[in-house]
Amino acid sequence: MAEAIGARFTRAVPASISKPRQRLLNFSNQFPTSPSSISLARFCPKKRTRLKTTSCAIAETAQTDKSKLEEQVMSIDNLHRFFDLNIGKWNGSFYQFDAKGNLLQNVSTKLSVSSYGEDELISLIQTLYIKQHPSSTSIAGQEEEPDWTEYKIKETNMFTVDKYQQIGFFPKEKAFSLRYQTAGMLETVLRAGVLGEDDTGEENPRNLKIPSKIPSVVCENCLYSLNKDRRIRAFHILDPKGVVEMFLLFIEDRGNEAPLISDFQGSSDRLSPFLGRWKGHSVTKRSGVYGATIAEADTVTLLDVDADGKLIQDIKSTGKGSTATSNVPWTGSITGNLVTFDGGYNMTLLPGGMYMGCPSDVSKNVAESQSFHLEFCWLESPDRRQRLVRTYDWHGLAVSSTYFYEVKV
Repeated sequence: MAEAIGARFTRAVPASISKPRQRLLNFSNQFPTSPSSISLARFCPKKRTRLKTTSCAIAETAQTDKSKLEEQVMSIDNLHRFFDLNIGKWNGSFYQFDAKGNLLQNVSTKLSVSSYGEDELISLIQTLYIKQHPSSTSIAGQEEEPDWTEYKIKETNMFTVDKYQQIGFFPKEKAFSLRYQTAGMLETVLRAGVLGEDDTGEENPRNLKIPSKIPSVVCENCLYSLNKDRRIRAFHILDPKGVVEMFLLFIEDRGNEAPLISDFQGSSDRLSPFLGRWKGHSVTKRSGVYGATIAEADTVTLLDVDADGKLIQDIKSTGKGSTATSNVPWTGSITGNLVTFDGGYNMTLLPGGMYMGCPSDVSKNVAESQSFHLEFCWLESPDRRQRLVRTYDWHGLAVSSTYFYEVKV
């Protein structure tokens, strides 16, 4: 039964973006991208006279054409902003963690990002370079020049970003979410970057976990630094059955210098920085290039440990323009760097003031036709943090993204 559920979930997410003919899930086909794009037919009563029916049809067509034009202009503008946010040379490191937050690998990376074309034909080109391990056959006493493997990432344009990647973009906040349909790049990063020419063909190399060929979800959440030209791209990798397989981080600075690795080691106590009362604001947007805002709220989050060692989390949210406040209490247990909340939601604590949240078993959400969410949190300073939450429906379709900015009080 579990395998059937996993297979059902996997089919909702195409296995490879290199096969354009396979069935694709498109959020914009299921929901209107803006309120004005809803068909006017329901507001046009049926008339017996041909003249009135024609007038209603003309009004509907004109309104629909106007909405499509406004949406297209907004989409192109947002796509340009997204490209501007990414363009440049990024130097950094790639980290691989298991589901419990244990560091498996660390690899140096470079990313070169540029664009070409104009308006709706503009495309983003990304080339990833992975630093290779020194050759085992190197001559003693001779220093070798660093060897970098080059990997071309599939282009991003109006088609791929909306149809394949289902972007959730926050231009003002400098944050975005993407969904991938393949683990090909990840396997290249891990196998080529970690093993290099010393690859012996072992199926499971020491300290290296290769992702499944057909993962159920590969989600990227990206947050930019509030103080520096730095960003962290966090990947949730779920296996075909909907269970976390690994977490990946790209920590990158724009320019010629890479971030110092020591900046992200932190202390052995990864929980304490998140304890306390956090006050902030959230913005929720639909998935898609248009990315219309559908909700805003003021939030207060309290995280504490009680006398019995249980983790208590209380989240209060007050919608914009509303006096009603929702309250969501959570209770969880702590084992090492893994927090398990009642109800089956896990929070994996990572070095450098970060954590990643995910259901312990997404296939249960699929079986019960329930939505689920993936979360990435970055506490860049002791009293400031950003969070990005990606919500999926039970088909595995990304329907919205929520950005949080919070201050410790």
